[in-house]
Amino acid sequence: MVYDVKEDMQLPGYSLLRDVSGLFQQVQLDQSRTCVYWNDDIDLPSDIIYEYGRRTK
Repeated sequence: MVYDVKEDMQLPGYSLLRDVSGLFQQVQLDQSRTCVYWNDDIDLPSDIIYEYGRRTK
């Protein structure tokens, strides 16, 4: 599954992924493996990825 965060960069907080050098590369997977996150303010739950993402081959 691939999720393009380009549109999210316009949301409050997400612009930090664009503006703070190296932050995007610091992505992590939470312990429950249901959410990727960058810090306490920026996360991307798996249900959003599945709903709006696209399948890869």
